[in-house]
Amino acid sequence: MSPSSPASPSSPLHLAVALDGTGWHPASWREPVARPRELFTAGYWAGLVAEAEHGLLDFVTFEDGLGLQSSHHAELDDRTDQVRGRLDAVLIASRVAPLSRRIGLVPTVVATHTEPFHISKAIATLDYVSTGRAGLRVQISARPHEADHFGRRTVPPVEDHDSPVLTDLLDEAADHVEVVRRLWDSWEDDAEIRDVATGRFVDRDKLHYVDFEGRHFNVKGPSITPRPPQGQPLVTALAHGTVPYRLVARGADIGFVTPHDTDQARAIVAEIRAEQENAGRAAEPVHVFGDLVVFLDDDPAEAAARRDRLDTLAGEPYTSDARIFTGTPAQLADLLLELRSAGLTGFRLRPAVLGHDLPAITRGLVPELRRRGAFRSAYEAGTLRGLLGLARPANRYAAV
Repeated sequence: MSPSSPASPSSPLHLAVALDGTGWHPASWREPVARPRELFTAGYWAGLVAEAEHGLLDFVTFEDGLGLQSSHHAELDDRTDQVRGRLDAVLIASRVAPLSRRIGLVPTVVATHTEPFHISKAIATLDYVSTGRAGLRVQISARPHEADHFGRRTVPPVEDHDSPVLTDLLDEAADHVEVVRRLWDSWEDDAEIRDVATGRFVDRDKLHYVDFEGRHFNVKGPSITPRPPQGQPLVTALAHGTVPYRLVARGADIGFVTPHDTDQARAIVAEIRAEQENAGRAAEPVHVFGDLVVFLDDDPAEAAARRDRLDTLAGEPYTSDARIFTGTPAQLADLLLELRSAGLTGFRLRPAVLGHDLPAITRGLVPELRRRGAFRSAYEAGTLRGLLGLARPANRYAAV
C-alpha cells in the first residue's frame, strides 16, 4: 500500500513515541518512576530509547526548542514547579545512536533561527552515526523572546493560527526543508573515490552547487558531508491547520496531526492529500500520523485516578493540542484501529509519564496490537525509510 493513498484495514500500523522531559504531563516529574535527577544524563535517554526499541517501535522523536518550556505559547511563565531546561535534541540522538540498533531517531530542529546548512550537516552526521536511522522534525519559533537570543531579526507576536506572521514562518520552514534536501543531494553517492593508487579521494565533478535563491535566504553549497546513508533522512512536521498541512504536503515524509475523532481525522487526511496534489507530490508517499497523549493502566479507573492526581499536583487540569486518551492498552488499540480507518497510517504517542506509560505502550499496547495482526513481530528493515516502506530516493543532481 502506498502511504499517499488511504490506509487499508489490513495494513500494519506504524508507531512512534514522542520523548519530552519526564513525560507530557507537567507534574510527571513528581512521580516515583520519573527519575528527574537523571534527566540531564545520557543514560536516561539511552534507557528510554532502549525501551522503545524493545517494543519494536518505528522511531522516537526528541522535543527541543529555543526557549525554556512554558505553559503559554508566546511568553515565558514564572512557574518553578515544572520541568524547565533540556538537552539539545540532535546531540541526544547522536549520543544514543551507537547504543541502539534498529529504531529510528528523529530530533526536533528549529528552522526559524538555524541555518539550513548546519541542520543538513547535523542530520547527515546522525544518519551516518546511526547507519541509516535518522530523521528530523522541523519546527518554527514564533516567540519574540526567542528571536532575542540571536539578535538578527524580530518576530512579531502571533495572534492566531491565521496570522500572516505564522504563514511567513511556515513558508520559510518549507524553503528550509528544500535547501536541506538539496544539500543532502549535493554529493552524489559515488563521489568518494578513495583511490590510493591515483591519489584521488573525491570526484569533484560529483559535488554540486545547490544554488538556492529564495525570499528568506540564498544558499550555494555543496555540503561538507557526503550524501547520507538513506539518501534523504526522514523529514517530519507537526501540523494543526491548512498552512502547516501545506508544509507537510510540500516537503515532509510524515505529518503529525491531532484529530480528536474519526471524522476529523478523515477530513485532515483529505486536506493533506489535496495539498500534496497542489504541490505536485500526489504520487509520492507521505505518511499521516495521529498524535495522542496517553495515560495507560490495566484498569481504566486507575488511569483516570492517576490523571486526576497529577492534575491536582499541577494545580490545574491538563490540556493538550492532541486528544488525551485515558484507559487500558486494549481500549487504546480499539481507538487506534478505528482512527486508522480514516486514512491515518500510524500514530505518535505522547506518554503522560514516561517511566509509567512508555512501558505500558511497549509491553501492553504492542502485544495487544500484535495479537490483532496489526503490528510487526520483528524489525523488517535496517533503515528508518525501510521501516516506513519508503524507497531510497535517487539523487536529483546525478546524471541519468
